[in-house]
Amino acid sequence: MDPSDLLRGAMLQISDSDLVRKAVTTAPVSRSVVQRYVAGESVPEAVAVVGELRTTNRLATVDYLGEDVTDRAHAEHTRDTYVALLDALAEADLAAFGAAEVSVKLSAVGQAIPGDGDAIALENARAICEAAARVGTTVTLDMEDHTTTDRTLETLRALRADFPWVGAVLQSYLHRTEADCRDLATEGSRVRLCKGAYKEPESVAFQDGEDVDLSYVRCLKVLMAGDGYPMVASHDPRLVDIAGALASHHGRSPDSYEFQMLAGVRPAEQVRIADRGHQMRVYVPFGEDWYGYLVRRMAERPANLQFFLRSLATRG
Repeated sequence: MDPSDLLRGAMLQISDSDLVRKAVTTAPVSRSVVQRYVAGESVPEAVAVVGELRTTNRLATVDYLGEDVTDRAHAEHTRDTYVALLDALAEADLAAFGAAEVSVKLSAVGQAIPGDGDAIALENARAICEAAARVGTTVTLDMEDHTTTDRTLETLRALRADFPWVGAVLQSYLHRTEADCRDLATEGSRVRLCKGAYKEPESVAFQDGEDVDLSYVRCLKVLMAGDGYPMVASHDPRLVDIAGALASHHGRSPDSYEFQMLAGVRPAEQVRIADRGHQMRVYVPFGEDWYGYLVRRMAERPANLQFFLRSLATRG
């Protein structure tokens, strides 16, 4: 196995360690570095970061961090925070025409609640979609671990009956994803393709980084050839170049697809892509529950970990 794959596995195990979590979240140096990758803990802080991105023609998708919510009150708090965020983005003139949209994890709005979790998540997601429609923007449903994939796609289908612009996320490390791309590469369908950031068994997911990349390219080919709107979520220069070549091959205009990258990762490249006339959207997370998000991003790509460790060394 490639050393980077071993590192990824170790990082994902760390994400489950309460001891490591406490050490990282309470250390002043790490919290200061996190500010590069997480847009603060409040709605105004998130809106401010989105405003800064717009000065360089970058779009945004904003994620209120949190997942695996197991009580209804917490799920409703997450829903209300998203609605407040959308209203604040609109007030700052940042939401219209999808310039800033939101990304929502269904487990954060109730999917993980025993019993009626799927119905609760659908109800709360629908309220977020209504708020997004009111201010002229969109919503993308984040994908989580493989045990929730079918349920998330079912919720997607239910929401698209009233909000056909709701975006989906597919993860190239899952064996099933190429087929899912074929199902979703339809007119009006927005699909974000990422590599995947959860620890998954070999039975459902590719374990070798090269295999994940090859799957990513196969999925890209399906999405670029289809009638939908591909959202290319990658920091890998090779995959970015391949996506551009495929878009050109299929005669796609710059407004028929977009690139996506994480806040704090390759910001100069983000600006370069936007300056070349492409749509460049930045994934902007905010909230107090930033630890699990950050560790998974570090595990997703070794270069992300290098960025973080270099930042820590500089701050130290």
